[in-house]
Amino acid sequence: MKSTAFTDKHIALGAKMAEFAGYNMPISYTGINDEHAAVRNNVGIFDVSHMGEFILKGQYALDLIQRVTTNDASKLTVGKAQYSSLTNLNGGLVDDLIVYCLKEDAEYMLVVNAANIEKDWNWIKSHNTKNVDMENISDKTSLLAIQGPNACKILQPLTDVDLQNLKYYTFAIGTFAGVENVIISATGYTGAGGIEIYFENKGEDATKIWDKIFEIGAPQGLKPIGLGARDTLRLEMGYCLYGNDIDDTTSPLEAGLGWITKLKKETPFTAQDILEKQKATGIPRKLIGFELLERGIPRHDYLLANLEGKIIGKVTSGTMAPSLNKAIGLGYVISENAAVGEEIAVIIRDKQVKAKIVKFPFE
Repeated sequence: MKSTAFTDKHIALGAKMAEFAGYNMPISYTGINDEHAAVRNNVGIFDVSHMGEFILKGQYALDLIQRVTTNDASKLTVGKAQYSSLTNLNGGLVDDLIVYCLKEDAEYMLVVNAANIEKDWNWIKSHNTKNVDMENISDKTSLLAIQGPNACKILQPLTDVDLQNLKYYTFAIGTFAGVENVIISATGYTGAGGIEIYFENKGEDATKIWDKIFEIGAPQGLKPIGLGARDTLRLEMGYCLYGNDIDDTTSPLEAGLGWITKLKKETPFTAQDILEKQKATGIPRKLIGFELLERGIPRHDYLLANLEGKIIGKVTSGTMAPSLNKAIGLGYVISENAAVGEEIAVIIRDKQVKAKIVKFPFE
């Protein structure tokens, strides 16, 4: 297994460790519910250095990004980021990602999922017909997500970047905890606010940043958070997890990602014609959110049925939501059974457990 610059820190803090995407990662420290509450109500820090980062630069960098991603990256200016996706030849999702504009029309950073680094790199490279300068900086880049309603206020003394006025999906490059050239981004995967910081893990920089964050944050309740709470936090928001809710067989339209699928942008992207046809004729299934009306917890691959017992889909993610004290889940169902408010059933141990389709985020 690979380690991040903070693996020893996690072990010293007593984290329960496990393999994730080839890395030795912290799953939990004091318990998922406790960590989840810390982020929702105050602040927590995640080590997500296993994520992948690619730099694309040169005259045709934007052209390449436009041809492989579904969103319209031509709208990006320096200091702005954009949620997007890569589609394969069949209109399925190679990955979801974030595109950062470092120099307009000339240099971009793509942040991809940890398990898909090699796949994404090879996919983008296969479309690089105009000699765009591509660099995979994943192994030399650390990424920390400091999330929660008090994150920016607590961290402000560590940087001259105005954290509390950094708008959602924008970023600045500045000094953080005495380390220069840190990308400070108002993004995250929790729905709780906060920032993500990218920096080169050279020398003692990573240790310095981690220690300074805890030095200023711990007295104010900052806690280390594992991937277990990251999953429950994103699920309460209805955010997709690649490999669970989206994959090579799901289209962005089926996954409710039509808002990042720009079918009218000037430069066509991979399988755009397939998605145009899907939009015109309708999609056979849709990703829905549901909450259980009876006792039980939905799990990945549990079957979903209508109230007459006909199977209409299956669960992709499910949990007992710590903030809501109710069982919730995501799943794909036949489109005609996807209306908000409709009652369905989750098959748990051969029993139909009633559920109701609801809007995102879960409440």
